[in-house]
Amino acid sequence: MTAHRPSLAHKYCGRFAPSPTGPLHFGSLVTALASFLDARASSGRWLVRMEDIDFTRCLPGLDQDILSTLADFGLEWDGEVLYQNQPHSQQRYQAALQQLRDHGLTYLCGCSRKEIADSAQQGIEGPVYPGTCRNGLAPGKVGRTERIKLVAGEEGFDDRIQGPLNQNLLQQVGDFVLRRADACFSYQLAVVVDDAWQGVTDVVRGIDLLLSTPRQLYLQQALGLAQPAYAHIPLAVNQLGLKLSKQNLARAVDRQQPVPLLHRALLFLGQAVPAEARHWSRQALLDWAIANWQLERVPRQQQIVCETVDSLPKKMLDEHLPNE
Repeated sequence: MTAHRPSLAHKYCGRFAPSPTGPLHFGSLVTALASFLDARASSGRWLVRMEDIDFTRCLPGLDQDILSTLADFGLEWDGEVLYQNQPHSQQRYQAALQQLRDHGLTYLCGCSRKEIADSAQQGIEGPVYPGTCRNGLAPGKVGRTERIKLVAGEEGFDDRIQGPLNQNLLQQVGDFVLRRADACFSYQLAVVVDDAWQGVTDVVRGIDLLLSTPRQLYLQQALGLAQPAYAHIPLAVNQLGLKLSKQNLARAVDRQQPVPLLHRALLFLGQAVPAEARHWSRQALLDWAIANWQLERVPRQQQIVCETVDSLPKKMLDEHLPNE
């Protein structure tokens, strides 16, 4: 089944959902700016959500650092910031999981990652779960995770930037996890529940999440939830082809220089920004960007190099470049 853009009767609501695992870097700024502009150009709301569902990876204080950085760049959000690791959010995830259980759509799985890797074929994002526990746990096995019981068929949608995408989830992904072995709810379940709860109509995010979208569409249908429209922008990568991230030692954006970075981000997004705009005030640049935003100008590609080897930390060069 293909997901369609929500009716125009639904007022636009977008969101930016960072994980507080590191400071905002250029790649995150590009994503935030794209979602912000798409919302404001549609006279819509723009929300910020902290995806701290995996609290073991989140660092104290980084949520406030991210929020103050967004404010320094003039990206003001609407309403309160939603946190996934708060009791009310957790209760909503539990209710959604229980709804799926009540319809017989989940099961306990006792397989370890190694057991799955040893018995599964490779899919689009790692091993395809072979359904070992679909019909019950083997004797002596204890349920470690809880999985969705997929129905055969294709799941697809038309991405506003990247175009159509179709997946056979059962063959290419397998029954995916809804609750992990550490009792944390999965990202796939949490993001679906959050988007519905917040009334999100349009999701603009990085292309690294493109392949997980059909899983989210499947859960939306299973839970009877509205399906947002999706747009996936290219990843910002360094010259080694590595995504800008905390793990890859991406530098935090310079909060004292918002205009040059906003100008650079607009060029990254393919916008026809005037050269003289780099000398404008922050607000003048944002006002121009909102008035002239064109999503169709965003490059339809996987990634864009935005850091040269010369600008990369020596530690990264030592790890990824061959010795001479």
